[in-house]
Amino acid sequence: MQKNSKQQWSVKTLVFMALLIAIQLVLSRVFVIDLGVYRITLGTVATILAGLWMGPVAGGVCGLVSDIIGCFIKGYAINPLITLAAITWGVLPGLAKKLMAEKSKKTKTVIMCVTVFISAILGTLVFTTAGLVLMGANFFAIMPGRLVQFAIMTPIYCVLTTLLYFSPLTSLVVGNVTPVGLEKKTV
Repeated sequence: MQKNSKQQWSVKTLVFMALLIAIQLVLSRVFVIDLGVYRITLGTVATILAGLWMGPVAGGVCGLVSDIIGCFIKGYAINPLITLAAITWGVLPGLAKKLMAEKSKKTKTVIMCVTVFISAILGTLVFTTAGLVLMGANFFAIMPGRLVQFAIMTPIYCVLTTLLYFSPLTSLVVGNVTPVGLEKKTV
């Protein structure tokens, strides 16, 4: 989706970025189980897919924008470490995109799952936990629950990311597939 060495996004890329940000916001701010310092949400998958489909910069921007807008929606103060975690969820899968080129489906699946696992370690266990401690949470009190959250959510993120990446959505976002009904008609 890049035209030259400078980052230039097409209208299509910007529209899909906005759509993924909106999906991320709905899944992480509306359809969420909020347990204080623990949040069960599937919104992260949208940021992961933004990185896989459109690259690390677009994935990072989607994570950044969705976190900032989400803070405004919920009335939270922006925490730089938690925002960095949101950016990480988009950047690392975007970097893995280059590793996945010309690989088999099985190899791509392994690369995606390893990337999600590394993103989960950095995003969930390192940056978000550090951000919560910075806000006053006790590290020793929250870390066991964060480990459980990591152990439960990371496989779910891997499965959903893999299913959505290998669905026709990828061809629609990355490829030259036009949705039915939007083809140019010739007279």
